[in-house]
Amino acid sequence: MIHVLAIVTTKPGMREAVLEAFRANMPAVHAEEGCLEYGPAVDAEGIGAIQTKLGPDSFVVVEKWESPAHLAAHAAAPHMAAYGAKVREMIASRVIHVLSPAG
Repeated sequence: MIHVLAIVTTKPGMREAVLEAFRANMPAVHAEEGCLEYGPAVDAEGIGAIQTKLGPDSFVVVEKWESPAHLAAHAAAPHMAAYGAKVREMIASRVIHVLSPAG
């Protein structure tokens, strides 16, 4: 299994527009072979001092894939290219962490 944490920072005030496009693309991603989990997450409220907040213009995509090959196919999927083109001008930065289970 492969874990992916993609930290997306939008241009100021654009997070909801990007999330709208992201959510519209989710059914196509969930239908992909090997997709175990794929969804956005934002800062939880009321957690207190232990939390390091992402901020109002960022979100994390939490993903799990059966294998690196499934992740590669996802990255090359036409619906991902269409999503990328739709949100490209609204994104300030994107950092992708691909992880293997340590246990």
